Amino acid sequence: MDIANLVDGGAPLLGEPLPIELGNTAYAARGRPLDGLLSREHLAAWLRDTRPRLALPLADTDITGVAEDDLATARHLRDAIRSLAAAAVDQRQADRDAVAVLNRTAGRTPRWRELRTDPEPHTVVCTDGRPVAAVLAELAEDAVTLFTGPMHHELRACQGPGCRLFFVRDNPRRAWCSAGCGNRARAARHYARTQRSA
Repeated sequence: MDIANLVDGGAPLLGEPLPIELGNTAYAARGRPLDGLLSREHLAAWLRDTRPRLALPLADTDITGVAEDDLATARHLRDAIRSLAAAAVDQRQADRDAVAVLNRTAGRTPRWRELRTDPEPHTVVCTDGRPVAAVLAELAEDAVTLFTGPMHHELRACQGPGCRLFFVRDNPRRAWCSAGCGNRARAARHYARTQRSA
């Protein structure tokens, strides 16, 4: 994991599907487990940094208004996504509690698309709930699609030393979440070979 890609909350952003990005807010730096969602400010920073990729628009006031309930929901959703990703990677049965959290979060806040015609025809995603809660519901729904679609076969856990991140493999040879983890893994293998030959 490249430390240079950390957001204010401490969570790495690697350009993965947003549910995986949320799952990756539980990560490691130098082999030490870290949590990028320790506070409402961390969640607000993560939402601010992922805002361009969200279907539902978030205003600055929505992001600064992150509630404790939003943080608790995000952390439960994150843990469920990590559990489901690990099950997909290991090709084992998904944990029922994780599935229940995902489904409950996906159905928590209604969202719909509306047509706008000015200045050009376009779609706007709307909600009658709190915007941050609606975004978390959107992420849960995206996770349902991820874990039931063709991408779930390409989910991988990074093989970098001490890394805890997941990624969607876009190349058959890809084994790491980032070039930094790949470099560390190659360096560790080289070190192990030189120690054996010495």
